[in-house]
Amino acid sequence: MFIGEYHHNIDDKGRLAVPVKFRSELAKGAVVTRGLDHCLFLYTKDEWEKLAAKLAQLPISQANTRAFARLMLAGAMDVDVDKQGRVILPDYLRKYATIKKKVVVAGLYNRMELWDAQAWEKYKLGTERNSGDIAEALGELGV
Repeated sequence: MFIGEYHHNIDDKGRLAVPVKFRSELAKGAVVTRGLDHCLFLYTKDEWEKLAAKLAQLPISQANTRAFARLMLAGAMDVDVDKQGRVILPDYLRKYATIKKKVVVAGLYNRMELWDAQAWEKYKLGTERNSGDIAEALGELGV
């Protein structure tokens, strides 16, 4: 399970150090892809395979499902954790997420989200400001 918020820097070669406590989960490899809200999603291979199988089952006759599958699948890249615990984030994904130097790694149960640090702070402040409304809406869903 991935939880917590971690601050890291990306190096000149596009490598990001994965938080130490998450590295063993990624030993079999991982997949990084475009996420929602202009962040990146980093999945273990097992979790990625579950998601990809669900995406493959979506009806291709619906424009929204095709668009979502393209966002997630066409942008995906297999990544390996090197001996120093780093993964290479491809340039096209860094551009998508506007990741420059400072990165926030947010653990979200079955995935990590990778955010440009400034974008994360802006997003987090907005979410915190609206937390009451968000909680109320989720309460209607039984959360």
